[in-house]
Amino acid sequence: MRRVPPHPTAASVSRDETKPRILLPVGEKEELLGLNPRPKGERVVAKRPGEGAYRPKPPAFTKPLARDLRKNQTDAEALLWADLRDCRLAGYRFSRQVRIGRFIVDFCCRAQKLIVELDGGQHAESETDHLRSCWLNEQGYSVLRFWNNEITASRQSVLETILAVLERRITTPSPGLRFARADLSPAGRG
Repeated sequence: MRRVPPHPTAASVSRDETKPRILLPVGEKEELLGLNPRPKGERVVAKRPGEGAYRPKPPAFTKPLARDLRKNQTDAEALLWADLRDCRLAGYRFSRQVRIGRFIVDFCCRAQKLIVELDGGQHAESETDHLRSCWLNEQGYSVLRFWNNEITASRQSVLETILAVLERRITTPSPGLRFARADLSPAGRG
């Protein structure tokens, strides 16, 4: 059996003392390679193919909180999660208690950029929920809100509404439906 030599990496090339080593400052190295250096802790996310944007990591304090929310879910969240998990809703993949920016959302379909929020009575006429939805819309996510009692009383109609939004049969924002659609036009994304 013939052994194939490994692909030379920067570490293997720099160890070879017969060749001169070229050390460049970090900024110049990225410039020569055509890369844009970005601040530590930030990652590049493509909004559209070929286009990248900086998105800061969610704050560290949200990670244990999201984990705790997954462990201690409400009854309504457990009922809806039973229908959304494992791509059970027409093959759409959902995650629960997802960290987006400084917020933790109940359910998120990342492929379609749809967030489903379940609200209890404390969310009635909440100004912070409106501001949160506006911020999530600016990030490109549509937000669909349901009351907890809607999940327990008519779960099938809730699932049909979520599916209609995912399949783009419902596209207009609606205060009665509690649906805030993101502006998906290129001008609105900038």
